[in-house]
Amino acid sequence: MSICPPALRDLGLDQPYPINTFFWFFESRNDPVNAPLSIWMNGGPGSSSMIGLLQENGPCRVAADSNSTQPNPWSWNNYVNMLYIDQPNQVGFSYDLPTNGTYDQVSGVRNVSGWTTTTTTTTTTTTVPEQNNTFYVGTFPSLNRSSSANTTANAARALWHFAQTWFTEFPEYKPLNDRVSIWTESYGGRYGPAFTALFQEQNEKIANGSLTGPGEAHYIHLDTLGIINGCVDLLVQGESYPQMAYNNTYGIPAINQTVYDAAMEAWSKPGGCKDLITRCRQLALEGDPQMYGNNATVNRACQVANDYCSNNVEGPYILHAGRGYYDISHFDPDPFPPPYFLGYLSQHWVQGALGVPVNFTESTDSVYDGFSSTGDYPRADVHGYLEDLAYVLDSGIKVALVYGDRDYACPWNGGEQVSLQVNYRDAAQFRAAGYASVQTNSSYVGGLVRQYGNFSFTRVFDAGHEVPAYQPQTAYEIFHRALFNRDIATGRVSTIQHRTYSSKGPSSTWNITNLVPDSPDPTCYILSLRSSCTDEQTQSVVNGTATIKDYIVVDGDTSGPKIEIELV
Repeated sequence: MSICPPALRDLGLDQPYPINTFFWFFESRNDPVNAPLSIWMNGGPGSSSMIGLLQENGPCRVAADSNSTQPNPWSWNNYVNMLYIDQPNQVGFSYDLPTNGTYDQVSGVRNVSGWTTTTTTTTTTTTVPEQNNTFYVGTFPSLNRSSSANTTANAARALWHFAQTWFTEFPEYKPLNDRVSIWTESYGGRYGPAFTALFQEQNEKIANGSLTGPGEAHYIHLDTLGIINGCVDLLVQGESYPQMAYNNTYGIPAINQTVYDAAMEAWSKPGGCKDLITRCRQLALEGDPQMYGNNATVNRACQVANDYCSNNVEGPYILHAGRGYYDISHFDPDPFPPPYFLGYLSQHWVQGALGVPVNFTESTDSVYDGFSSTGDYPRADVHGYLEDLAYVLDSGIKVALVYGDRDYACPWNGGEQVSLQVNYRDAAQFRAAGYASVQTNSSYVGGLVRQYGNFSFTRVFDAGHEVPAYQPQTAYEIFHRALFNRDIATGRVSTIQHRTYSSKGPSSTWNITNLVPDSPDPTCYILSLRSSCTDEQTQSVVNGTATIKDYIVVDGDTSGPKIEIELV
């Protein structure tokens, strides 16, 4: 779906570039005409929502051959129409201008100047670089970070215009009950509150007649905001990183006392991470209150905060633990969830069926770099993310926070603190609620939930960052119960009939510990070389001594004679 410049000008944003947003819509398997609609977005910033679709909660999972799929019985489209969106611009299959380029798997660098064009008076000849197992040619977005959103607030503005256009162009997919939900993950901890709050603010303008422009008057009745392992507010969640690494419910001392103490000091000392975040936000409030990302002084201060906190508070685990970033119980490199969808979306027949003019990019560096250049992560948004959540809740929109308890990227203990610091109308009642067991089915308890009325926080047992990949039925039940107005713990209590429903149980879950599972052996997948392969496996792929089948290294010999490469 295309949004031509300068469509975002009405929201105060300069947009001198085209936006071509890729989406994939799946009707509900049951009664799609009467089913509600939910939007799904992954985070990053810069990560494709095809991750959620094909690794987590979509109707199909990709098989190990990277060329076929298998049905997912716990697909979220069983009773809900699902809309997966690659956003902001240049993410996944979304693009500004299709541009020929190259991709080096070893360095992770995409280059859009790697093709040579020679023009004579009669002909134009393009020389395509030679490919091998780690160096590919393809068509990408421009990779110009100025041609996409560079802050969460700017991404929200672009998505609101997409939603207005989508509902105008596809009125047949507007749910009969007119309710739309937003579910997101990871950096979606920022996307979700900011996007939902902006949508609701625009709704209020439409309702009072102050927003009447063409293509801008579709009232989007928001139902539920769901956030899975979300990084919502660094000022609240920052210290959860060393705490999770050193003292977690799995009894894994991923860092030692010395490293832990240094990280905590970096968090709290004068001039440390916490102070730098506060300084960033003070400057942003004065110089860039609408979060356009166009004030160099603010950008620099917030970038300094981001880099310091990343290197000194979050980073020590990455440097010392030798464990998975998205699952502390797995050693690094972590093979789960398997990345087979990368090969699937690289198949010519799949790209042809989707009608996409660019190659797939799982995580787009130009978008990530754009957000980093403005120091987006340490910032608060226009109102503040906790304030966004409070506004959303007080507007009658349900909010479900869901956290796998093995994730380091956005740890559950930080998510719990977010839930307790949202100062909405019923905050006191929410904080007074206890933790109840999440009864996934008749024989399995999938986690613990604190809930009051339309607000819940769930700790999901034995799950890493992508909760639906680890615990598909538990994630499905939480999603289904939230959307269909049931209590998260059992699914038996109507939160419409019992609006003051409050979960019962202990006030803390830290005493409930878990067994550490066996860590799976790494699987080297050459389309995810940097995150799935050991150094030895990478070397075998680079020097041509590896045997590769379906993008998987099945023999990583680093010293023997060259073996024929089999790419199936």
